[in-house]
Formats: sequence, structure tokens, C-alpha cells
Amino acid sequence: MKSLVLFLCTWGVILGAHAASADPVFDDLFHDETLRIDYNHTGNAAEEFVSLDQLWRQGTWAGSRVHLIDDLDLGGYYARIYDAGTGDLIWSKGFSSYFGEYRTTGPAGEGVMRTYHESVLAPVPKSPVEFALESRDSQGVLREFYRVAIDPDSWEIRRDPAPAGIITVDGFIGGDPHGCVDVAIVGEGYTADEVAKFEADLKRYAALMVGHEPYASLSHRINVRGVLLPSQESGCDEPSRGVHKRTALGCTFDSLGSERYMLTEDNRAMRDIAQAVPYDVLYIMVNHDRYGGGGIYNLFCTFTSDNQWSEYVFLHEFGHSFAGLADEYYTSNVAYTDFYPAGYEPRDRNITALDNPAELKWGDLATGGDLPTEWNKAEYDAMDLAYQQKRGDINDRIGQLMRDGAPEDEVARLVAEGEKLSLEHQREVDAWFAANPARDVIGAFEGAGYMTEGLYRSQLDCIMFTKGIKPFCAACRRGIIEVIEQYGE
Repeated sequence: MKSLVLFLCTWGVILGAHAASADPVFDDLFHDETLRIDYNHTGNAAEEFVSLDQLWRQGTWAGSRVHLIDDLDLGGYYARIYDAGTGDLIWSKGFSSYFGEYRTTGPAGEGVMRTYHESVLAPVPKSPVEFALESRDSQGVLREFYRVAIDPDSWEIRRDPAPAGIITVDGFIGGDPHGCVDVAIVGEGYTADEVAKFEADLKRYAALMVGHEPYASLSHRINVRGVLLPSQESGCDEPSRGVHKRTALGCTFDSLGSERYMLTEDNRAMRDIAQAVPYDVLYIMVNHDRYGGGGIYNLFCTFTSDNQWSEYVFLHEFGHSFAGLADEYYTSNVAYTDFYPAGYEPRDRNITALDNPAELKWGDLATGGDLPTEWNKAEYDAMDLAYQQKRGDINDRIGQLMRDGAPEDEVARLVAEGEKLSLEHQREVDAWFAANPARDVIGAFEGAGYMTEGLYRSQLDCIMFTKGIKPFCAACRRGIIEVIEQYGE
């Protein structure tokens, strides 16, 4: 493929040495089309490699034509495009990846190599460019590890249309794609007989998004569109329960070994389907009633449509994927072993290591008082850990019953028991928060980012901390608004 690419691989190039034009002008540099760059991401905790798969020219560019250089400094990776003639940086985007999460797991730490298919979307350049990927090291420094030359006029770039049979539905339209955040909600596990359900679910969750702050106040900057390629079967895979389905995207519970974590590894199918609409953000809505979901910054997020906590999961996971917000909880089991290494301040807008209380990242929002903020953490931990143990036991029993082929009504009774336990526990937690003297304080509350000690959140409670349709904390709200502003014209 010499006419298309020239493989250039560099190691140890530290961020900061990039040349960049002061104010790249979109119409001078780009077509109003989307360049999809597909590649394979391979490695383990110690090593990572990229190999180009395929390039695609697809539809209208949904992103901003003004904010071409991403200065948010979020995500574990950065994609950058340089003008081949001048060397100027003309476009960039921060993101996180499935591979990036994998390399924090136990198997990756033991040296097990895995490969994940990934994509970067960028506007189509008018002239030859160089595409580069950077990865953060253990101290958060971005280092370039891959570079490839791209000729946008090459005949080898594919221009395939979206697959036949795709259904698109407008959920909420706030304005022109170039000045809005364009959210594509891709349906998964909806059969041809369930199209009406997909449309109803889409409109319900679109209304939820634009009705919840801070999205509500900025709804004129948000578009939500639904995309569906009907699946052969309803639902999705549940491997630990012995359930396997034929679906359009191959979504599955038990991702990275966590029973409630639900993702897809079929990036190609997801991107092929989503291209039917302009999009900046991908959301997968799974036709299922089990609790679960997932969200990876500037990659995609997932949720199930029909669980009692689905509306909460929808907003929570979108916070991850869209705004790069961290999980604020720390008592639940997760697959990661070292997601936030000690020694540096997390880039996430809503958690901090509080190395210097005088320079708290949301200090201008703080309401005063000593830091860290006292909130009777020990009492909360005892209450929540007891619940996590009970919930884990019930989930294990459900999985064993399903693998053993137990009668559906027996499984259903145990599922209902777990749902009741979850609801009762959250009511207990909400009552405890309401009576807590620190309930309205903006400060630094220890316990966040899967760490019981050493990481802090801005407020007692937040939709990134516990279940329920509740406000985002002050740090999260500001982080969301900051990202939305990047899509404006």
C-alpha cells in the first residue's frame, strides 16, 4: 500500500515539541467530510503497537470547524494530524480506548497480548498529512508511538455506504451538526419485530438527556439521533451466565472480567452502522433488562434499556464517554489493578489526589472548610460494603443457576431479590446523605476513582458516585460544559 501510506514509527517523542499553526482555518485545510482511520491496537501492560487497517471517507464532518486543536488534555491517548508539507499541527483529539483499559488488568500485567480494533474520526484533509498517535506513560506524559502518512486522494480509501436495512430516527435536534454535540444512539439486540420499541426507547432517553442539567440549559447545542440495524435475536451476550446471542454489534456483559461491565469488541460493525448519521459521540442502547453498561472517553458507551437503574446508567456512562468524567465510587469490584497510578494528579475533572489543597482543581467552587472534608466515611463504607457483599453473592447464584439450566421462574425470583436489595440500599444511602452535615459542601471528599484512600471528589454525592437520577456534582457540571463548548462554532 505504498501509494496510501508510508509507515513511520517513532518512540519516546514527548508532547511539547509539536509545530502548530496559530489558528488552523477549516476551509483551507479540510473538506466537510469524515475520515475514518481504522487500526489494530496490540499489546499488554508494558508494550503497545499499532498497525493500520483501513481508511474510509464517510459523510458530513459532524465536529467543530472552529475548535480543531483539542486542548482539554483528557484521555489516555491523543490523535494528531500534521500537514505533510509544513509540519504544522492542524487537528487533534484526545480519547481513551478499550486497549488502554485492558492494559490496566491483571492479564495484561502478566504479559498477555491482546488486539483491539479501533477508529479515529477526523475531517478529510485537502492535502497529504501525517497521522500520529500518542500514549500517556505512567506519569501522564504523552509520547508519540505511531505515525503514518495519508494521502486523502488515494484510490485505496474506501467509500462504502452504510449497510442496507438501517433505520434512523431523530430523537432531539438542537441545531446544525457543526455547532452541536451530535449523539448517535445505536440500537443493539432489537429484532425486526422490535423496531417500534427501539423508536420509543430512543425518544425516551433523548428526552432524559436534554432534560437533565447541565445538558438542559445547553439543549440547543445537542442533537440526538437513533440508528438501528435489527438483530437476529433480542438482548446481548452474558457469557458467565451461559447466554450467547446473534446481535448486530456483539455487545457482551463480563467485559474485562467484570460481570456488570458491558462493551463490544466489534468496532468495525459499530462504525459501519453509525455512519448512517453524523456523530461526535457514540452510545449503544442494548435491549435488555439487566443492570449494566460501560463508558470510555471519546470511544463509546453502553447501557441497557429496561432495568430499574437504566436512566441513571444512561446519564452516568455518558459522563464517562462524553466528558471524560471519572467514576467517583470506590467500594464496587472492578477489573482494573492500577487505573490511577500513584504519583501524579488525575486529569479527570471530577477527582483529585489533593497533593496541594491550596491548589484544588475546583477550588474556585469550594464553599470553605478544612480539606479533606469530613463526611463520616467509615460509617458509609461499612454500610455500602455490606451491600456489595450481598449483591455479589446474589449475582454469583444467578450465574450458577443459569449455567445449570435452572427453571426461568427460579432465576426470575432471585433476580427480583437482587433488584429489591439494590433499591432498598440506595434508599438507605440517599437518606444517609440527606442527614449528613456535609451534604451541601463543595470540598474534597476522600474516596473516588476506585480508591478508598488517596483520591477525592468534590461533593458528598453525585450521579458519578451513587445510583439514581440526581444532580452532577459541581466539578462534573463544569467539566461537561467545558466539553460542550468545544463543539460550538
